Amino acid sequence: MTMYRTFKNGDEVGIIELWNDVLKHDPINQTRFRKQIMLDANFDPKGLIVAVRDEKIIGAILAITRKLPMEGTNLESDTGWITFFMVDSSVEREGIGHGLMERASAYIQEQGAKKMFFSSYAPNYFLPGIDESRYPSGFAFLQKEGFQRVYSPVAMHRALIDYVYPDIVQALKRERELEGYTFGCVQDGDFYDLIQFANTQFNPDWGRAIREGVLQGLDPSQILVAKKYNQVVGFALFGGYEGIRERFGPFGVANTEQGKGLGKILLHETLHAMKQNSIQGAWFLWTSESSSAGHLYMKNGFKTFRTFHVMAKELTN
Repeated sequence: MTMYRTFKNGDEVGIIELWNDVLKHDPINQTRFRKQIMLDANFDPKGLIVAVRDEKIIGAILAITRKLPMEGTNLESDTGWITFFMVDSSVEREGIGHGLMERASAYIQEQGAKKMFFSSYAPNYFLPGIDESRYPSGFAFLQKEGFQRVYSPVAMHRALIDYVYPDIVQALKRERELEGYTFGCVQDGDFYDLIQFANTQFNPDWGRAIREGVLQGLDPSQILVAKKYNQVVGFALFGGYEGIRERFGPFGVANTEQGKGLGKILLHETLHAMKQNSIQGAWFLWTSESSSAGHLYMKNGFKTFRTFHVMAKELTN
């Protein structure tokens, strides 16, 4: 007989074991579980639901609603997120996944949310969405549960083993410097403007990534900034998420400065800095192949290595 209950102390051991058995392409360890889940300010044990049979965890799902705003006082109270779900392969097709999702949906509704996503939650998402090619049964399950695809971000990678800073980009950089632009590592006095720029021009998760990254030991030399007359107009960094040196981003240029090649310069300034640190590859989890950023990446040696689907479901009483 299957019993459903909320998280209790000690369940993390069984959840991690199940995770590594089921989500084979994305294994996890205790340290990551602790940082990404247990220490998340929005974590509520009532939202972590497990299915148990014969004292063994055979399924788990995590539902999140925001308790701490990303910025200001906005709790996104109409939204909830499912960040992972899994069922032991030996008990598939017994309705356990549905039982977990039903309870997770009820938890999210109890918090007042009207819709839920898999799995675009910031800051502590594991993947941007469901990887249909690696987890086809998971994608089919979400569709069966009433989720619909919203969009499909991709993850990209670029080898740096043979990377050389292109002469043409260096020439472009010199042109822009003659026009009053500067490019360099962030300085202590830049942080306020940089974080505000990231928050307002892009999204608060990017400002958070900068602030928390530095507080957790990210070296300012890993944050590259473009300025025009001492005003921040773009930035890029590496190693900002979970301390993973090879992870590129976030990265962005002000809309008012598009078409001047600043993104290309910042991209190569960052890749060059990564190569200087003996990093052999750069990767990131989330962009659109059809966006201007996606085109920039592909024109500069990045290749898609995974595709995800962000899924959404409207909740009804």
